[in-house]
Amino acid sequence: MLSDSKQPIYIQIINDLKKQMASGKLCPGDKLLPVRDMALNYKVNPNTIQRSYQELERDGIITVQRGVGSFVTDDDSAIKEMKYQLGRIALEHFFDEMSSIGYNVKEIVYMVNEEGGKLNA
Repeated sequence: MLSDSKQPIYIQIINDLKKQMASGKLCPGDKLLPVRDMALNYKVNPNTIQRSYQELERDGIITVQRGVGSFVTDDDSAIKEMKYQLGRIALEHFFDEMSSIGYNVKEIVYMVNEEGGKLNA
C-alpha cells in the first residue's frame, strides 16, 4: 500500500484514501475505519492516521462526528474536485516522464489516442 516514497507517510495515506474515494471503492457517506483499525491496516502509528484524518477533514473530504466516526463527505462537488486534482497530478507526472524519455507533446497525444483506441475495442 505505502511506498518507499520521499513523501511523508501521512501524505501517502491521504493519497491512498483519496484514490479509493475517486475510484468508488469508498463512496460518499461511507464510514472510515476507526483510527486504531486503520493504523493496523497500514501498519503505522495511530497518530499518523489521526493526522491523515485531520488533513482530510480540513480539506472537506471527510467529516468527523465525535463519538460516532469519520465519514467520506456527501458533497459530490468536493469528491469531483478531488478526483479532478488527482487526475491533473497524474497527467503532470505522465507528461514529465514521457518528456524525460524524449517524447514531444504531439507524439504523446498520438500515443495516447492510439492506446486509447485499443481500450475501447
